[in-house]
Amino acid sequence: MQYISTRGGIDPVPFTEAVMMGLADDGGLILPRTIPRIGSETYAGWKDLSYQELAFEIMSRFIDDIPESDLRDLINRSYATFDTEKVVPLVHQGSLHIMELFHGPTLAFKDVALQFLGNLFEYLLEKNDSVMNILGATSGDTGSAAIYGVRGKERINIFILHPHQRVSKVQEKQMTTVTDANVYNIAIHGTFDDGQAIVKSIFNDLDFKEEQHLGAINSINWARVLAQVVYYVHSCLHINSHENDKTTDFSVPTGNFGDIFAGYIAKRMLPEGSIRKLLLATNSNDILTRMVTDGVYSLSQVVPTSSPSMDIQSASNFERYLYYLLDKEPDQTRQAMEQLTETGKLDLTDYQDQIQRDFTATAASEEDVQAIIGSFYQEYGYIMDPHTAVGVHCALRHQEKGIPICCLATAHPGKFGETVEKAIGKPLELPDSIAQILDKESRCELMDADRNQIQDFLKKHAVQAHTA
Repeated sequence: MQYISTRGGIDPVPFTEAVMMGLADDGGLILPRTIPRIGSETYAGWKDLSYQELAFEIMSRFIDDIPESDLRDLINRSYATFDTEKVVPLVHQGSLHIMELFHGPTLAFKDVALQFLGNLFEYLLEKNDSVMNILGATSGDTGSAAIYGVRGKERINIFILHPHQRVSKVQEKQMTTVTDANVYNIAIHGTFDDGQAIVKSIFNDLDFKEEQHLGAINSINWARVLAQVVYYVHSCLHINSHENDKTTDFSVPTGNFGDIFAGYIAKRMLPEGSIRKLLLATNSNDILTRMVTDGVYSLSQVVPTSSPSMDIQSASNFERYLYYLLDKEPDQTRQAMEQLTETGKLDLTDYQDQIQRDFTATAASEEDVQAIIGSFYQEYGYIMDPHTAVGVHCALRHQEKGIPICCLATAHPGKFGETVEKAIGKPLELPDSIAQILDKESRCELMDADRNQIQDFLKKHAVQAHTA
């Protein structure tokens, strides 16, 4: 399998090189040259596979430069850290299927991809006798999942930017209480979008990227998306085989477009109709909902909400979808992204019919989030976090009779205790992994959202090849 850039400026590269490159050297995002199609017979044969076995079947169709035994070992080690053998169990509440993606070490869906990516980095660096300095920005959950994926690993230092006082207390503590020598937390005065822009700018300095052996762990790294494709297929198989339903809708809380883009890839892979609709659910930062409903992608100010991981305007992975929307034309994609950078706006009304075939969208207000958490608890005794509530709100608005719908539960409610307790009217019992860190001492640098300042800090603390 060869990988290309959405902007067409790199020669095709194999999977392992694509993973280490992170952001493509031309500033675009990396995608497989083709998306494998899964026949009905093969798909039906997967119904009794474990999650790990299914992950191998899917990933091996995108990865042909890692020996089979090594890939199986990477997958098995990555999911051994989860608190359930099912990895991403499905629970049934009312008329909905809820896919619980929060059973990893940091209780968020990012663990599904980042446990795998951390082990993959370690494997490739040892094989190549190299080092890596990971640079990423987080709106809340990516940071801690990335840190837990690589903490204490030799050959890797990690630098994570998060918006100061714009993530939940638990999210902050999960990052800043990790004191391994290879972990550096940086809180910036600004938004996630500010941090993300700095990261992309630094990665676009190709000389610095090469000198400092930079690696990407944000969802700009294709391996993140690939690992997330697996749980869509896993849930489809469960619903299709156990309930005799031949199609499934998915409702996805969406901020940076990576998770729902994985669903888009899964839909293109699977037999026709296996995934019917992808419901794109946003909070008050509704740029993606407006894009679907109005055909215009227009940046505005970030609004702080109770679902901070979705408090995003400039969605990193949107460029990947844009590439397909523009009929896989890299020149058009590059020009569109340049226009977005210059004007903060893309008029996609000419493509609106296609967009609305690919997605249905709804935004949830803060009042909607509180109401859904409260009513779901009252009716079913099930507690959800505010991000999941955004997805459930969307699902209940668009659910059609006779069509199963699966909602992605992206974080444990304990990570957003204050919001959840207010909605359900009672104290929330916290998991031990959260309760134990709340009073721990933190280690974090506070900086301006200034590329030069952050770049200098990274250079000062980067792991160098000769120290490996």
